[in-house]
Amino acid sequence: MANPVGWFEVAGPDAGALQRFYADAFGWEIDANNPQNYGMVTAQEGGIGGGVGPSPDGQPYVIFYIAVADLQAALDQVGKAGGTTVTPPMDVPDGPSLAYFTDPAGNRIGLMKGM
Repeated sequence: MANPVGWFEVAGPDAGALQRFYADAFGWEIDANNPQNYGMVTAQEGGIGGGVGPSPDGQPYVIFYIAVADLQAALDQVGKAGGTTVTPPMDVPDGPSLAYFTDPAGNRIGLMKGM
């Protein structure tokens, strides 16, 4: 796969309940010891890491992030293929560089600068 999925997020109004659910249901190791209550999921057995946490507006969502070498070039290609840029490239403080787009069906997808 040229550009693999590199991260995922699951969010909802009760981050603690979601974190307990995924830990209990799938044995995920989730560390939410931070002020934002954002649970970091440890990648295991060839899987990818991710996060389980609170949604900013209280609405649940699931999103995945595609690892790319150049965020703007990927957004340009997304546009040519029929998608729409939602958020241009941005740097997350102490985190990765991200961008967001919607696919032709309206699904919100993330891009992350590949490591």
